Parts: sequence; structure tokens; C-alpha cells
Amino acid sequence: MERIQAINPERILWCCNELGVSLEQLAADTGIAVASLQRVLEHDGALTFKQISKIASYFGRGALFFLEPMPVDEARVHSAEFRTLANQKPEISSKVRQIIEQAERQRDVYQSLRENYVDAEDAPRFTPPDLVGISTKEAARRTRLWLNLISQHTFDSYRAAIEAKGILVFRSNGYAGKWQIPKESQILGFSLYDDECPVIVVKKQRWETRQTFTLMHELAHLLLHKSSSIDDEQDLWSREGRERDANAFAGYLLVPDERLLALRDDERPEDVEQYDDWLASVRRALGVSGEVILRRLLDAGRLPSTDYAAYRQWSQRQAELATQEDEGGNRQCRHREPKHIFGDMFVRTVLGAMNARQITLVKASSYLDGLKVNDLHQLDRHYAGI
Repeated sequence: MERIQAINPERILWCCNELGVSLEQLAADTGIAVASLQRVLEHDGALTFKQISKIASYFGRGALFFLEPMPVDEARVHSAEFRTLANQKPEISSKVRQIIEQAERQRDVYQSLRENYVDAEDAPRFTPPDLVGISTKEAARRTRLWLNLISQHTFDSYRAAIEAKGILVFRSNGYAGKWQIPKESQILGFSLYDDECPVIVVKKQRWETRQTFTLMHELAHLLLHKSSSIDDEQDLWSREGRERDANAFAGYLLVPDERLLALRDDERPEDVEQYDDWLASVRRALGVSGEVILRRLLDAGRLPSTDYAAYRQWSQRQAELATQEDEGGNRQCRHREPKHIFGDMFVRTVLGAMNARQITLVKASSYLDGLKVNDLHQLDRHYAGI
């Protein structure tokens, strides 16, 4: 097999340094001998195109990236949104950085399919409500109307309402893979602002109610601040600056005043361990956690801060006890995974282009998390209701 010598070793080193990967780890993960990689770095070796493609796939790049002779221009390699997130959280892991780049590439795929292959009139467009110069509470009220949130809700229904407004919503996988935000990572979600097609990425968690709050927190950054943001556990409970505004917006949006007024303070249990039972009907109807409702009561002056703090301590203990549960799920329904990861809007767009023979099966597979052909056909039948 023909070997290629015109490889830019500085670009391999740049990728390794950016992701904190050693040459030995790169060799082990790609199945390429360390000695072969070392010779390339010393300008005295060559690799097959297949080997270069393995390296490219490992770093989330195209093979031609490693054949360009020029040094890496970070302003060209990384978007302004990526650099914004990296500056906000300089300590974010290489894995999270990869997922940010993957999300940007998926947005590019979606926009290309929407504009070039699928009837553009059918695709929802991002036309946000005018929230300038109003209070956070009023902004949340107008956003509820914009999203048409009038019935009982779950994470999936909130996601669908947001996607219907032209915002892509991705959710990371719970099991190990290219779309998993590591379980040990404190990052719970991020948003990528764009005038035409923003993206929200939410970390999969055990309780969907936590995912829902993250989703609305990120929506706040897009609508209120018109900027990209990356957020961890501390940010989602912060009472300072932009994070405070995003948290307040999410609380008002998820728990409107009329729902809060329906709760009777004289029925509140003395034991914080019984709060979830007290709030059960509202939690189920709104698809939110007890903590979100209690935070609203606290901010409204209807709940002592000591009770709120006691509930949080109890709730965190329950979460710690649940760490043995199967958080990641399984792959028994592999064909449905792209819908869970990329959302209905993205998947329908890819399948529509495929069925119109405007993209190949291979392309569709690559856009849908590398689905095998049989799984891709099964997914297509699932959407067709067959």
C-alpha cells in the first residue's frame, strides 16, 4: 500500500498537546506503531492514507488537515464560539473540547442539508422573541408563550418545543463513546450561539428533571445574552451575574407564578424528606425537580433559607446513594440512539435527504453517529411508523 511522506508532524503534535494525548497513547488508540509515529515526527517516516485517516478520526479532523504544510492557525481551526467556551472554562477536558467541536460540525451538517437538500420552507427558523429591556420574569413569561408551553411536560416535550423554534438540542450519551461527556466532568451543558441556528448540548444525567433545568439555563444564555456559554454544577446554582439571570429565567420559565400560587404553605411538611411528596403533582405536571420549585418559593420569600439548605443536603445525599444505578443505559436499541443524541429535527433532516437520494447511505450513517446500514434502515422504518 502506498505510503505518504508529506505529513505535517507539527500538526500531529499540536493535536496531541491540545487534547493532552501522549504519542504512546495515540499509538495505542489508533493501532499505529509508536516507532512509525516517531519517525514521522522526525521527518523521516511515512504513513498510509488509512493510517492518516485513523489519526484524523481520532482527533476529529479531516485527513487533509495533516497534509497541509502550514502551521496551525487556531483562529481558523477553532470558531469564535469554541474560543469563547474555552476562555470561560480553560480547565475543560480534552473530551469536552472534542464534543464542542463535534457539535459545531453537526450544526454545519444540518444547515447544509436544510439549505441544499431539504425543502427550506419546512425547516423551522430561529426567530427569537424580543426580550430587550424587560425583567427576567417577564422574559420568561414571553418565552413560555413563544414556546407554546401549555400542557404537561417532560424533557422530551421541552426539547421538541425548543427545536420547533429552530434551535438544535443535543444530549450526550450516558455510556462511553464519542458523544459522552465524562461522568466525572462537572460540565452539565453548553450553548453555541448563532443568529441562524443555535445549539444547546445537555449532559445526560440520571434524573431528566436536572437535564430540563440545564436545557432552560442554556436557552437563557441564547435568548437573554445572545452568546455562547458552558456551565457546570456551580454555575447552575450561582446567584451572581449572568448565571444568576440564567437561573432565574429557567426557574420562572419552568415554574410560572400560577403554579407556585397553587401550593399552600400551610400544607408544607415539617420534615424536608417529605417535600418531594408535597410537591409531587406540580413536579410531575411541569417535569421539574423539587429543588427548582423550592428555589422559586425561596426567592418569593415563602420558604426559609434554612429549610431550603436542609432539603438540598438531603437531596444531594439521595443522589450520592444512587450512583450505583445504571446511569448510561444500554445499546439494545442502537437504531434509536441518534434521536436521543441529536434530536428529532436533526434526524428527520438527515433521513429526508437520504430518502430523496440527495445524500448516500454512507453519508447518512456518518451524520447519525456511525449507524450501521441495518440500524439505519431500522431507524428509517421507525420514523415511517413501519
